[in-house]
Amino acid sequence: MTGNSLGSILLKKRLITQSQLEQALRKQRQQAKACGWQLLGEILVDDRVISRRALENALATQAQLNEVHSLQADFEPSQIDILNVSIDNMSMHELLDQLHNGVVLTPNVDHVMKLQKDPDFLRAYALADYRVCDSQVLMYASKFLGTPFKEKVSGSDLFPRFCEFHQYNDGITVFLLGGAKGVAAQAKNNINERLDREIVIGAHSPSFGFEKDEQECLEIVEMINQSKATVLAVGVGAPKQEKWIYKYKHKLPHVKIFMAVGATLDFEAGVLKRSPKWMSDLGIEWLFRIYCDPQRLWKRYLVEDLPFFWLLLQQKFGLYTPPRFETLDRRHVPVNVKVTVNRLLRKRATTKV
Repeated sequence: MTGNSLGSILLKKRLITQSQLEQALRKQRQQAKACGWQLLGEILVDDRVISRRALENALATQAQLNEVHSLQADFEPSQIDILNVSIDNMSMHELLDQLHNGVVLTPNVDHVMKLQKDPDFLRAYALADYRVCDSQVLMYASKFLGTPFKEKVSGSDLFPRFCEFHQYNDGITVFLLGGAKGVAAQAKNNINERLDREIVIGAHSPSFGFEKDEQECLEIVEMINQSKATVLAVGVGAPKQEKWIYKYKHKLPHVKIFMAVGATLDFEAGVLKRSPKWMSDLGIEWLFRIYCDPQRLWKRYLVEDLPFFWLLLQQKFGLYTPPRFETLDRRHVPVNVKVTVNRLLRKRATTKV
């Protein structure tokens, strides 16, 4: 629920409790199926939870907040370029409100550095519908460049918030793909128990190296199609998860929303601890992750990602030159037309509604 929504305003004014709001939302959805949609405020008034005057005051506050938000939006860039990737300047609330279909990616420093060398990864990024900032370091970088992001929207925060946002939306059902053996199934059980509904209807943990086995991938596609899930959350690590979505999304007609969620399934299953909030807020979550898994992660953070700061300095002073990759997949390119992924990424950014 957004900060400017009627429910949020009534909660802030302490005119209703969270349980009263949830009860009204359930009633609203039940009535929508039976006799059409009724405004939330009218339900609360009819049930005598709030008075008519209190509703009118809350609606007036909502109108004022929406006007302020509209004025602020006129001065904020919709996308911010960090090296060779355009990242959407969106808050968590805005993304949840707008996300009805498409591919959601959550770039961090490691992604940005991989995008300097991997044309297939960059192509997957170029064709994503939403790219939101998943890193406090990128937040600092955007301030350094003079165009700060509104908010950090990490995948490990976004996915549980998305499920909570659609807790009473029967049109949203989720399939989990990723994690070691049993992890996806445990995450499924934990999420459904927490939300008190079967929002996750399918889960599968693929074998190691599954992305190289076409037969296994097609079996996974069939499994997802059989479930008829409308949301697919893939957590097999970057850039594998983004490339897999890019390659197979056209074979998944029931899925409306694709999310690359990284280690989120491990967090949801309870097999991996998240860093303390204060470390995440300071931008040193990477230090906690090295502590938890030094053998696998020390090289990523201390060697592969360090050049980011030099490249960022180059961008600040207009000296950064994006790598140029010729497209390898010409199935969607007209004959005799030469296209680079960088140009595709810029075109995507300028044409996005």
